[in-house]
Amino acid sequence: MSDDLIGKSIPRIDGFEKATGSATYTDDMTFPGMLHAGMLLSPHAHAKIVSIDVSRAVDLPGVKAVLTGQDLPYRVGLYMVDKPVLADDKVRYFGEPVAAVAATSEEIARQAVDLIDVEYGVLEPVLDARKALEPQSPLVHELLHTYDCIKGVFCPIADSNIANHFKLRKGDVEAGFSASDHVFENRFYVPQVQHVPMETHATIAHWMRKGRIEIRTSAQSPFAVRHLLSVALGISHSRIRVVVPYIGGAFGGKAGIHLEPLVSLLSKAAGYLPVKLVATRKEEFITLPCRQGLHARIKTGVTSEGRITAEEIEYIWDAGAYADYGVNIGRASGYSGAGPYEIENVKLDSYTVYTNKPFGTAYRGFGHVELFWAVESQMDMVARELGMDPVAFKLKNLLKPGATTITGEKVTEHTGSVRKCLEAVADEIGWSEETPPPSSAGRVRARGIAVLHKAPAMPPNTASSAIIKFNEDATADVLVSGLDYGQGTATSLSQIAAHALRLPFDRIHFIWAKDTDYSPYDWQTVASRLTVMGGLCIMRAAADAVDQIKTVAARALGADKDALDVDDGRVFVKGDPAGGLDYKQVVMGYMFPNGNAIGGPVIGRGSYVAEGLTNLDAETGQGLPALCWTYGAHAVDIEIDTGTGDIDILKIASAFDVGKVINEDLCRGQVVGGGIQGIGTALTEQYIYNEAGHLLNPSFTDYKIPTVRDIPREMVQIFIETPHDKGPFGARGVAEHPMISVPPAIANAIYEGTGVRITELPLSPERVFLALGQKTEQP
Repeated sequence: MSDDLIGKSIPRIDGFEKATGSATYTDDMTFPGMLHAGMLLSPHAHAKIVSIDVSRAVDLPGVKAVLTGQDLPYRVGLYMVDKPVLADDKVRYFGEPVAAVAATSEEIARQAVDLIDVEYGVLEPVLDARKALEPQSPLVHELLHTYDCIKGVFCPIADSNIANHFKLRKGDVEAGFSASDHVFENRFYVPQVQHVPMETHATIAHWMRKGRIEIRTSAQSPFAVRHLLSVALGISHSRIRVVVPYIGGAFGGKAGIHLEPLVSLLSKAAGYLPVKLVATRKEEFITLPCRQGLHARIKTGVTSEGRITAEEIEYIWDAGAYADYGVNIGRASGYSGAGPYEIENVKLDSYTVYTNKPFGTAYRGFGHVELFWAVESQMDMVARELGMDPVAFKLKNLLKPGATTITGEKVTEHTGSVRKCLEAVADEIGWSEETPPPSSAGRVRARGIAVLHKAPAMPPNTASSAIIKFNEDATADVLVSGLDYGQGTATSLSQIAAHALRLPFDRIHFIWAKDTDYSPYDWQTVASRLTVMGGLCIMRAAADAVDQIKTVAARALGADKDALDVDDGRVFVKGDPAGGLDYKQVVMGYMFPNGNAIGGPVIGRGSYVAEGLTNLDAETGQGLPALCWTYGAHAVDIEIDTGTGDIDILKIASAFDVGKVINEDLCRGQVVGGGIQGIGTALTEQYIYNEAGHLLNPSFTDYKIPTVRDIPREMVQIFIETPHDKGPFGARGVAEHPMISVPPAIANAIYEGTGVRITELPLSPERVFLALGQKTEQP
């Protein structure tokens, strides 16, 4: 009965609550005596803090606490512990919190912030990551050599702005270039962009008099927040409780830890009262994290027949002021950095570099949107320089079973098929057919294509767990700490649970709120890993629960345990589904007619740690970093208005090898949403700074994201199912991947239609128009 649950488009279990407004988010919560926080933000990108006078703020009626960096000798960070709770001796970016206030109302908190006087000694800002590498560049972090980080994994360089240098070496790159007939070298750039979740960062913290801290927060992992706060403040994990309710979007921006330490410390300073801090939209832009920028250089050697012989790649990541998460983006992009191609000789250097800009963090795609802008733009350029069809060029070089990735991993039949993805979108877009004419004069119609891959970027010991406990009526509560912040995973995991327990779907109760006091451990909801790892945990917990049910039923029925089967909420002897027992008769313990009882409440548990992964060699980057790879491809059909530079996306076809579709509608939703986000990166989104490092577009007035008017006229989703040998039912993640390689597909189409190659994002009307004009002016 439950076999048809896997792959079925069951509606989202959170749909009613979100559609009716009955879902409770952090900002909806209030507690007795709760105070409100405000932050004083730096007006400079780089400056010494000469003095701070908080006396006027302290004297304002209603103010209960004022804190500065001098009061808080703590640093936080997941991979690189480099970020103070409040700026200490200097500010490192425009918008950095310098002081914070807790008051009886938001209005009083704002007034108090305005009463704090700060004297700054302005320093020269470092705004270009390339210049930050120069020996004479000002240092963003003079004490970089003293910061804690994961030794052997991350390699900060003392007395520099390099937070991490990831190196990868495969084969002999010089010999590879010598064996080539042609060498091409190109540079590309991707600016910083904002996550733009509907819900801004929000935290309520209550430091209690007995030393326990309770936090409600919009975060991507309650356990990551608890752990990082425990390490930073030197408090036992058992003394910290973190609850995550509904979340209004995240896209990576709420991974790790952000407002929680500051709000907790304000609560303590304010006489142990709860404190709430909800970021304004402007603070979301200038104070909280963004996506890192990237300068990329790729040098590729090829034979005349189109075989890639060598690549030399340099990625310079603009981490912004802090790199606590950014160092791992540089690492993950390094081991993926040549794309899904079979290349025998590779030299890759990925630098994560401090600048005086808002700090970068995880963003959907974890560096792959940026690196594939460079990789897939250049693959198209190389193919066309050789006079080859780009699809034929890609097919000649793509990974296939038996090939070796740039880290030394062998590709198998279970790895997935990027070839099938490429062929599927090429066929759907009509790649081999003549391009249709444009809709009107002054417009050009063209098509572009790009491939992609990504593996979960996570430590090799990443772990998840699940608990399934039955209720008296044989409904089952499913507890995991992986979060559904919009992607629909709660529904998919519920389908897996129902299938594995052999229960009707309506008898599964997915526990929504995540609470470190009661929920089982999970690392973080990042890296497109939750369906895979959370799904495996649920299957193991369900198997444990079913085993307990069979153990009790075997005694109750006088049958051999191995002779029993389960389905539709019943346990019975195989071949006799009409007999046996309902789960209700077993899951709280079975009672014989004479009153004797056996068994007891059934509670299943399951856990999973990423198996078979290794750290990467610090000098060569060789090792096994990937739990699984998800491959994909996009093809676009566009029109370009040559008079304005405006781009109209008529159609986007997207294919992904997902291993096994768990919920088809949710998979399609991921691909549609990711595709539209990718269009935003491609066409409109960027942070713009002045020479002083001030962000000039911290609002939707000047920072544009796609709206309903920008959605392509036709979006086609294609799913390839090459089962992954470790995934639940063979499934792989597909949450981040739809955003990757949308920009190069569009840029490749622009070149196809106009002969203009643009290497810097976004592909705004102005940039396209000017590029077209420059081409016209060339003799």
